[in-house]
Amino acid sequence: MSEQAFQVYGLGQCPLDYIGQIDIYPPPDVKCEFSDLVMQGGGPAATALVALARWGIPCAFAGVVGDDLFGNMILASLTEEGVNTSGVHVRKGYESQFAFIVAEPDKGRRTIFWRRPTGPPLKPEELNFDIIRKAKVIHTDGLYIEASLAACKVARDAGVQVVVDGGTLREGMLDLARFSDYYLVSEAFAKSLVGDNNPLEACYRLRDIGPRVVGVTLGAKGYIALTRDRIIERPAYLVEAVDTTGCGDAFHAGVTYGIIRGWDIEKSLDLGAWAGAMVSKRFGGREGIPSLEKMAKFGY
Repeated sequence: MSEQAFQVYGLGQCPLDYIGQIDIYPPPDVKCEFSDLVMQGGGPAATALVALARWGIPCAFAGVVGDDLFGNMILASLTEEGVNTSGVHVRKGYESQFAFIVAEPDKGRRTIFWRRPTGPPLKPEELNFDIIRKAKVIHTDGLYIEASLAACKVARDAGVQVVVDGGTLREGMLDLARFSDYYLVSEAFAKSLVGDNNPLEACYRLRDIGPRVVGVTLGAKGYIALTRDRIIERPAYLVEAVDTTGCGDAFHAGVTYGIIRGWDIEKSLDLGAWAGAMVSKRFGGREGIPSLEKMAKFGY
């Protein structure tokens, strides 16, 4: 595939996820049996690109894995979905990113234990800036902040739209907001930013930094977003959630899909919210990604 064909360039996390089901999260110092173990690729940026690839959007991904068994499995989980992995760098002698996730279906929530890749982080000089300049959207979760900043600066200069998935308020994430167009964060990120449970205040603070659309995903409560001239607030789609792993990733994929299709922001956000709800009905972040056919039945 030629470099001109990639519409989305993704940059960030690509772990291997193990997801197990438990009845309720245990107290310390007890044994807790889990069931229904699922193993699949994960990560905010990587899973968003898998969704986009399934929806017919040509994608290229940049990240880091080790030369271990997990690294091979992570690469396979992307290439089998049609995501170009030429930008994924294999660190010899190091281990890949890994996560173990416990899901509580009755409560529709999950707890994630994760380890970042042990090798050196992705460097700006390892990025393919030619692909970035020719893409329509850059999608990053900001884990490799130096590389993410470099990619977003180049994208901004080239007129490429920048979508940021802010899961955690890490060092450099607010700098990244200055070079983004769509800056959508988790409820935990918003609380870290403003010090209390006030997602709208977080939106105002983030919008003042520079993005033209900011938003906070609120799980079962839906989402709130802020553009230059209005507040958009919607409840979540009502579903019987069994695992919320990947819901935010699907939300960002939906917004990115809408941007590429030229939709207005309300429709793009709505697709994201609906896709996230569909993902929550299955274990793992990728199993429940809705098909294009299902999207069409729901008017997308």
